Amino acid sequence: MIHESASVDSTARLAKNVRIGPYTIIGPNVEIDAGTWIGSHCVINGPTIIGRNNQIHPFNSIGGMPQDKKYGGEDTLLTIGNGNVIREYCTFNRGTVQGGGTTKIGDDNWIMAYVHIAHDCQVGNDIVIANGTSLAGHVTIEDHVILGGFTLIHQFCTIGAYSFTGATSAISKDVLPYIMVAGNYAKPYGINVVGLKRRGFDEFSLKQLRRAYKSIYMRGNTLEKALLELEDMKKEGDGVSRIIDFLRRSSSRGIAR
Repeated sequence: MIHESASVDSTARLAKNVRIGPYTIIGPNVEIDAGTWIGSHCVINGPTIIGRNNQIHPFNSIGGMPQDKKYGGEDTLLTIGNGNVIREYCTFNRGTVQGGGTTKIGDDNWIMAYVHIAHDCQVGNDIVIANGTSLAGHVTIEDHVILGGFTLIHQFCTIGAYSFTGATSAISKDVLPYIMVAGNYAKPYGINVVGLKRRGFDEFSLKQLRRAYKSIYMRGNTLEKALLELEDMKKEGDGVSRIIDFLRRSSSRGIAR
C-alpha cells in the first residue's frame, strides 16, 4: 500500500488501507483515514487530518505553512473531509491563530488542477473548483458552489450556496446564494437557473428567486428595502430564507452588485 520510495514520518497515523504513491512525503502529525489514495510526488505536512476515500493526485502540496507574515510557527491545522477528488498541483495551507487556527475542506468536492486554498478558508461540501482558481485567506465557500476556471477571490469574502462564477472572475465582495457572477470585478448576471434545476429546484422556488433577484438588483432598492420585500415573499414560501439570512450576516465587504 505504501511505495518503497515514499517517506512516511514515524508520527504519522495512516489507516491500514491508505495507499501512498512513489516519492510522496508524509510529514509529522498527519492523519489519513481509510480508503484514501495519494499519488506520486505529493508533500503532506502536519498538523493535517485527511478523511476517508479521498483521491489526491500527483504533485500536490497539502498542509503547508500559511502565507501570512503574522504566522509564527504555531501548530495550526488543515482538515480535509471525505470523498474529495484533488487533482494535480494544488496547494492547501494550514490556518493561522488570528483566523481561528484551522483551514477546513468538507466532503465530496471536486478540486481541479492548480487550485490554491489559503489559510483559514472554510470550504463546504459538493463544490466544484475549476483549474487555476485561487482563494485568498479567510474565504468561505458554501455548499454546492461552482467556481469557474481561474476565479480569484479576495480575502474575507463569502460565496453563497448554489452560486456560480464565470471563468476568470475577480471577486472582491460577497456573492449571494443562487446567483451567477462574472467579470473583473465580478457582477451578477441572474439566477443560476441551470444549476438549480439540476439540483431539483421546482418552478415555484425558481420564480421566488427571480423575484428576489429583481428586488435586490433591478429596482434600485437599498438592501434594507429589498430585505423587507424578501420578508413578504417568505410568507408565500420558504425559497428566499437563505438569501435573507445571508444578507443579514454578510461581511463588511458587502455584496457584489
